[in-house]
Amino acid sequence: MKHYSDNFAHDNLPSLDLQPHYVYLDLPDFQRPEMLNCVERLLDDHIKEGRGNAVCIRTFEETWTYNNLYEKANQIAHVLIDDLGLKSGNRVLIRSANNPMMVACWLAVLKAGGIVVATMPLLRSKELTTIIDCAEISHAFCDSDLAEEMNLVKSGFLNEVCFYRNSELETLMQNKPKTFINYHTKSDSIALIGFTSGTTGLPKMTAHYHKDVLNICEAFPNYSLQPTSNDIFTGSPPLGFTFGLGGLVLFPLYFGASTFLIEKPSPDSLLEAIQKHKITICFTAPTAWRVITTKVNDFDISSLRKCVSAGEALPLKVWEDWHYETGLKIIDGIGATEMLHIFISSNENNMKPGATGKAITGYEAKIIDLNGNEVPTNEPGRLAVRGITGCKYLNRIDKQKEYVENGWNITGDIFRKDEDDYFWFVARGDDMIISSGYNIAAIEVESVLLTHQNVLECAVVGLPDEERGMLVCAYIVLKEKYNVSDELKFHIQQWFKEVAAPYKYPRVIHFVEELPKTETGKIQRFKLK
Repeated sequence: MKHYSDNFAHDNLPSLDLQPHYVYLDLPDFQRPEMLNCVERLLDDHIKEGRGNAVCIRTFEETWTYNNLYEKANQIAHVLIDDLGLKSGNRVLIRSANNPMMVACWLAVLKAGGIVVATMPLLRSKELTTIIDCAEISHAFCDSDLAEEMNLVKSGFLNEVCFYRNSELETLMQNKPKTFINYHTKSDSIALIGFTSGTTGLPKMTAHYHKDVLNICEAFPNYSLQPTSNDIFTGSPPLGFTFGLGGLVLFPLYFGASTFLIEKPSPDSLLEAIQKHKITICFTAPTAWRVITTKVNDFDISSLRKCVSAGEALPLKVWEDWHYETGLKIIDGIGATEMLHIFISSNENNMKPGATGKAITGYEAKIIDLNGNEVPTNEPGRLAVRGITGCKYLNRIDKQKEYVENGWNITGDIFRKDEDDYFWFVARGDDMIISSGYNIAAIEVESVLLTHQNVLECAVVGLPDEERGMLVCAYIVLKEKYNVSDELKFHIQQWFKEVAAPYKYPRVIHFVEELPKTETGKIQRFKLK
């Protein structure tokens, strides 16, 4: 039985022998029926059970109930099928900041039998085109405020682009029914494709099933948050990140709670939201927690009961300063796009300041050497994880074999495990730069820089930074050596922000005569670090 009429995504899944082993699936909380559309549990069941009038989404400007979200998602699903010609299994890109209509579009795509590819609003047309071509995306929803870059996309795969925010989508929705019969999909049908950080060249697409979407809602929230329908979630990560998707959409919907979405989040706007709207659970990155700590005494945050940090390692000093100022304990966690959400974390009852935590319910983890053998207690090694979710790269057998070894997901992080089974972050095991919660691949920054007319060669590394965690640092060999100047550095930085997502730009640039290389010509980045 085929999952969809357009089976591109499923046809490009890695074979079962290349996928990780899934464990803990015998636990009752992770049992799912063969046929399952995850939106029914996230949204429709709340309506059936009489909770439609409960608040679902808040912003500084508006409030939506569960019934509002249900009706709008149903109308958008009708638009997808009746007006945009969506076939089951088609991939649908969503380009938007965090707002209620993005959530409605996300749910509507799954209701209609599509596969969601959510993107971050900062991506430029070149990066969007790469994503569209790799996933053979046929449809896109785009916030009209972000239309400029979307209109520059040129792809033979993209057939329909529908804009919202006082635009085409709202017009098409007006006369559509407010009920919809959800596509009858399987629990192991692909619901979403998450792109890892590489969006130049051939990026990695990681797929997750409808049952994966629901299973992560039983894992981290119950382990660390103990949410109820009275909770109000907020945070800064974009919904294009699976960290943000889980924390700001999936978890609150699953538990019948509400979420407060901020399109342009800042430490001040987060604190304002917590004070005015009595937020109880907040997700953001360590860099934001550091800044918020310096401002927290100017706001009333007495409603806040859970603070979650992920995206990069949480420095002990940030944890200590926040605890000193507020009495609250930041819950650290590590997740991955490949795993969908957090798999190692803590809660108030099992927390060691400075440690990331323990493998949460639904997962197990170990530290291994290069040969796959477990290392002794407190010795650093490669982090290996398996559980209810796992890496499923589409059309990338080479990368799948790198990420999955003997049934375990190898995250690329170096950790150590202490005698109490707490995991402590040591370092990244590759050239990934984690800056202010963003994952930035060195090679993709290099690929952009090499298109500049003055750049002959370049190498990019991450530099430790107290404020951002790491800074993107570029070592550049110029075509014309006499061009070396601070003005040229500034020009390259401004140019970069115009052709690629601004958060990736090199904040530090060094002009050098040559780059250190091996005899075979491979750049030795470790020397630059």
